[in-house]
Amino acid sequence: MMPAVSRRVDQWAATREVGEKARMSAAAGRHRIGTRSGPLVVLAAMVACGAPEPVPATARAVNRAELAARVRAEFLHAWQGYVRHAWGHDELRPVSRTPRDWYGDGETLLVTPIDSLDTLLLLGFDREAARTRAYIAEHLSFDRDISVKNFEVTIRVLGGLLSSYQMTGDARLLALADDLGARLLPAFGSPTGMPYMFVNLRTGEVKGAESNPAEIGTLLLEFGTLAKLTRKDIYYDRAKRAVVELHRRRSKLGLVGEKINVETGEWIGTDSHVGGGIDSYYEYLLKAWLLFGDEDCRRMWRASRDAMNRHVADRRPSGLWYGSVDMTTGRRTGTVFGALEAFLPAVLALDGDLDRARRLEDSAFAMWTRAGIEPDGFDYVTMTPTYPSYPLRPEIVESAYYLHRRTKEPRYLMMGKRFFDDIVACCRTADGYTVLESVVTRKQGDLMPSFFLAETLKYLYLLFVPDPPPVDLDAVVFTTEAHPLRRTW
Repeated sequence: MMPAVSRRVDQWAATREVGEKARMSAAAGRHRIGTRSGPLVVLAAMVACGAPEPVPATARAVNRAELAARVRAEFLHAWQGYVRHAWGHDELRPVSRTPRDWYGDGETLLVTPIDSLDTLLLLGFDREAARTRAYIAEHLSFDRDISVKNFEVTIRVLGGLLSSYQMTGDARLLALADDLGARLLPAFGSPTGMPYMFVNLRTGEVKGAESNPAEIGTLLLEFGTLAKLTRKDIYYDRAKRAVVELHRRRSKLGLVGEKINVETGEWIGTDSHVGGGIDSYYEYLLKAWLLFGDEDCRRMWRASRDAMNRHVADRRPSGLWYGSVDMTTGRRTGTVFGALEAFLPAVLALDGDLDRARRLEDSAFAMWTRAGIEPDGFDYVTMTPTYPSYPLRPEIVESAYYLHRRTKEPRYLMMGKRFFDDIVACCRTADGYTVLESVVTRKQGDLMPSFFLAETLKYLYLLFVPDPPPVDLDAVVFTTEAHPLRRTW
């Protein structure tokens, strides 16, 4: 078992100012997937945390190189805070400058290092990436008597190991991924084939029969890639069966609910929406087709997309939104959209529906600017936050990235600049970035989730970095945790 690491790793400490490091522009983006990088320049200007007026779509062009350099500098600031105060642990509490382990003190799966490794590579932090990779290979063990959440460990840890293996060729990372995948397989042992929520990594004991579409259907990219790389079909077959069994239980309207029992296959929560608990199920139907050429997933995606657009979409004077409806009747049950729902413009853009993607991203941007920074929940009828927290989520940035890549319209760069400036102004601390307990009061919490490094800052960098693009979206598919997986089959 891996020992807890409490000592400070001096060579990883902040020996240089963030701005000085960012000026090393020649190093930026060496590990780009498909193209070369260009020079970066630092822009040193921060804005006060507030709620300025929305940026018009026709605003002057942004300096992409300067913004990319700023993002890169802020990533380094966040990473160095983790290294100083939480190295060897799962996540950083940047306000109290203490570590947080998911499963108790010392029971770490190195979530932040694994989740962040491909971002380190993409942004050109070669020395930091090499040391992180070596530490993971030497210290990570999955032989632990802990019950882990299958979904979270799959998207953050398994996905991170697989993408980093593809980017580095380090066989130790693939071996770790294979070991983890084997330990997660017992989760699929329910009577329906849909996975339990939790599995013990050492004993294989499972629990959590009440699950949801996202936790059931957001596994195929990672397990499928593991199957292709190891030539062990069981990984693909188990994860795909889970998706098929879930899709088979959709309502006559073609919708899924928000909670299902994986042992009986009975729905126990019939609200249908595109938010937390359902969101990435839709995302993976499309992306599994794109990554693997799986025609079953293509058919399931198109059927689900059409039902979602027909019944869940809600056109209001304030714009296009997606609320919630009863899965069996289609009756409107809620008018809440939020940070997680903001993933959908990206998926629609990836599918080629640019008109709908544009309109929905405009609504999401209105939510951001109305609240000053996006809340986790927002009533689009009253135009007020319902869940005012902001956990540093990436989805709205991800959608701006995909729309800019597909349309080349500068308005998405302006949106991205607004997102970035507000995050820096409201969430930056002396030792990293932290969540907001409320976008209304701007009260900070004390946690830097690993996905802030894996997703939010990655998508901001990819949005701003000058052409040629660092990732070829015709050759790479991003997981829901923004881990790039190459199509190699």
